[in-house]
Order: sequence, then structure tokens, then C-alpha cells
Amino acid sequence: MRPSFLSLLAAVAPALAAAQGAPLHVSATVDTLPNGLTLIIHEDHSVPIVTTNVWFHVGSGDEKPGRTGFAHLFEHLMFMGSQNAPYPQFDRLLEAAGANNNGSTTEDRTNYYENGPVSSLPLMLWLEADRMGWLLPPMDKPKVDLQRDVVKNERRQSYENQPYGMVNDHLPKLLYPAVHPYSWPVIGSMVDLSAASLEDVKDFFRRYYAPNNATLVVAGDVKPDDVRAIVKKYFTDIPRGPAIDRPAPAPFTVKDTAIVLEDRVQLPRLYLNWHTVKGWHADDAALDIAAYILAGSRTSRLTQALVYSGEIATNVQAYQDGKRLDGDFSVVATARPGRGLDTLRAVIDAELVRLASSGPTARELDEAKNATEASFLRSIQQVAGKADRLNAYFFQTGNPDSFQADLDRFKAVSAADVQRVVRQYLRATRVMASVVPQGKLELAAKKAVIQ
Repeated sequence: MRPSFLSLLAAVAPALAAAQGAPLHVSATVDTLPNGLTLIIHEDHSVPIVTTNVWFHVGSGDEKPGRTGFAHLFEHLMFMGSQNAPYPQFDRLLEAAGANNNGSTTEDRTNYYENGPVSSLPLMLWLEADRMGWLLPPMDKPKVDLQRDVVKNERRQSYENQPYGMVNDHLPKLLYPAVHPYSWPVIGSMVDLSAASLEDVKDFFRRYYAPNNATLVVAGDVKPDDVRAIVKKYFTDIPRGPAIDRPAPAPFTVKDTAIVLEDRVQLPRLYLNWHTVKGWHADDAALDIAAYILAGSRTSRLTQALVYSGEIATNVQAYQDGKRLDGDFSVVATARPGRGLDTLRAVIDAELVRLASSGPTARELDEAKNATEASFLRSIQQVAGKADRLNAYFFQTGNPDSFQADLDRFKAVSAADVQRVVRQYLRATRVMASVVPQGKLELAAKKAVIQ
């Protein structure tokens, strides 16, 4: 049966509301089970599909020095079978029901999601409950060793054997002090992965993979009462875990640093990195807008100066990465053949000085805001996108329906805000990394006095 006009209208209503100036509202109910599990339900009857999206509030930032990589390792172990769904039943059962699944890990959280027809919802929730509550009974050393090797191989592919990959192993420890939870890469180190014992892994699960440290979003063609009944049936018996204390990291200042890495690459690449602010900080949105003005489109300042008009770089990107505890801003540019990175650095610095001195034009600011809003609306066109946003907003703000509040942050950014944040954060001390072809150290950028 084709979806009705009314159901299709309900699906696009948030985007229509935003386009017409009405507040963007994504309805959701929030419940908390006695064991601490938070359940968020969103109804979307446009098509008969459903998404389950679980966020465990644990990422690489919860690890300890010498025991890094556990959060990402668990992203793999969670698919290795639980007490009532032995490996490889998790994937096989979902695929047979027409559903798919995956997961991801960041510094702050690990998420797992399933998408499929509405008929597969009880199966999705049963599988998620079984691995939340009963993953450890069948967990043994061979399983840990197998996934440890998979993660090591992933690290080789993404870092050691990936062009420019090893720079991502160096930048965290240069941008953040050794005691900071963001001072190591999400994937962890080879040494730490090798040192992880079976009991270490089990202890990590007992501490962080508990219902009181998780949020479950169910979104799609569902009725809240039906979802609550299924969730109560499968998740109620899972015991609450220990309370987790996460002290805020101490303030720090980045040291002005320049490193040079030789790699098996054809073209040199420059990385400029600054310590900025965490997500949802008052300056976070202005830094995002500044990143777009610098390198978000073909007409952006660095894109024009480096790639099109100047023709000294093949590409450039800029982004603000505001995380739960802290944030950083990056500009990355790859030189054209025969060009050294000091030339790129000088152009980038000149554009930063110009933006800090006079701010963006009205047209630049409008384009950045419009592009940001369009990208935002595209990201929530499908129910899976809305589900992940609901989880993210609850984690970040405590309110899953923070869609309009998020948009408003960007709409409120002024030209003076952009000028100020560029001056305050991007004209400060920074970490600069030059990745050059082997034997071509002369192509590296040199430290420059910040003006």
C-alpha cells in the first residue's frame, strides 16, 4: 500500500515548517526505566520503517593512558554474539528480516543502530537487549583476540598504511596535554590494544555498557505504547551499572608547535590546528560558520586563494570539531606538484588576518548560514537521521527536541561574531604539521610569528 498524502506530509512537515519560518519541532516522548535506561520515541508514519539507535555514553575519552582503544574495540565485540544470540546470529537474523545495522565510536560516545521494516522492531530490541545485558557469558579470549587483530588491521589501514594517516596519531597528543581524555586517537595504540586482557575488557563492559549509561531511540512507524511494552519486556531485567564520575579537564594552553612527518605520498599536505571550544559553547556556531567562509564552497576564501585563483593547492578544508569536553579547529591543504607548504601557510595566514581584521561580507555570511541550514535539513529527511539527532541532542543538551535551538545558534551568528572568533582562536598559538614525501624535508612549512 502506498503511503497516504497525510503521512507524506507528516514526514516533510519539519522541513516545511523551517522553510516557512515556523519553529522546527520533532515530537518525541522521553521515559526512564527503573534500571536507568532512557527511552526516546518518535512517531513518523510516512513509510512503514523503523530505526533503533542506542547511544552508550562512553568513548575513547573515557579510557585511561595505557588502556586506550577499548571503546572502539567494543564496537567490534558487540557483534560477536551474546548469550541468547550466538555469533553470527545478530547479523543473520536482522538480514533475514530485511534490516541492516552498524555502529560507530567517537571520543564521547559509541552508537549502534538498526534500520528495517516495522515488523522487525521486536527482533531489533531483543537483540539489543541481549547484548546489553548478556554479552559477557559467552565472551572468551579467542573472541577478544580475534577482534583485537581486526582493530589492529583497521589501524594499519587507516593510519600506518594510509597516505597521510599517521598525522592523526600525532595531532591529539600535541593539541591536548597528556592527562586530557582527547590526547590519544579514538582507535587507540597498538601497544595498548596488545596489552588488553580478557578481564580488562569485561571490566570496561561492566562499567560503561549498563542501561543507566545508555539512551535508546526508537523512531519510525510506531506507536509509543507498543514500543514501551516491548522495551519493558526485554530491558527491565538488565541491572543498573555503577555511577560514572566524569570530572572536567583542567584548563590548558596549546604550545606553538611545528612537526614534520615523511610519508610515502606524492604531494605535501599542511595541517594547521587550534584549540577552541566544546560543542554548544557560545562560540561553537560562529567557528562553524567561519570554517564555511574559509573553505566550505568553491567561492570560499581559502578555496579561491589556494585552489582556483592561486592554483597552489589541489584542495583545502576547514572545520570546527566541538566535542563534549573540548574542541579544536583545523585547516588542511594539499599542495600542487612543485609547491612547498610554506607558500600555502603564508596564504592561509594572510586570509586569516584579513578575516580577523574586517570580518565576512554580508553575502558570505548569508551563504554560510543558508548552506548550514540546508545541510541540516537534508540530514533529517530520513527517520534514521532524526533518530541520531534525537540521541545526540539528549546527550548534549538534555532535550532531544533541540532541532530549532540548534538552527537558531547558527542563525544568530553575526559578522562581528565571526571576526571575533577568528581573531580570538585562529590567531592564537597552534599546532602545525607538515606531511612531505620521503626525502623532501625542504617542502615543510616553517613556524611563523602570529600577528
